[in-house]
Amino acid sequence: MPNEVFLSHSSVDRAFVTQLAKVMRGHGIPVWYSETNIRGAQQWHDEIGAALRRCDWLILVLSPNAVASKWVKRELLFCLQEDRFDGRIIPIIHKTCEHDDLSWTLSQLQMVDFRNHFDTACRELLRTWGIGYAPA
Repeated sequence: MPNEVFLSHSSVDRAFVTQLAKVMRGHGIPVWYSETNIRGAQQWHDEIGAALRRCDWLILVLSPNAVASKWVKRELLFCLQEDRFDGRIIPIIHKTCEHDDLSWTLSQLQMVDFRNHFDTACRELLRTWGIGYAPA
């Protein structure tokens, strides 16, 4: 089980990420993402850095907006340089995009495709940690 999963995403994809985080939390997986973990008046870039140093898994929510985001790229690059994330980066495809434009390394990682059926993709994602999926 992960200690905490960092959800890297574009703010444009917030509704999808909120739904995903709810499912993960409902199955006992601690999740950090900006929508619920950064409070007003906090230095958001410091909060992101602290979370990346603390989390032990990265889920990368891929979409055209994520590929274009400099912050998503920074979060991914940080994790790629940290040994503790080796084998613990999960790219998920939210929307069709040119993910190689974000990093050439992504094609080497097993991806979970959320484009067609949310429940099926959740089942596949949760299997990563040996957790069965129970739809809400």
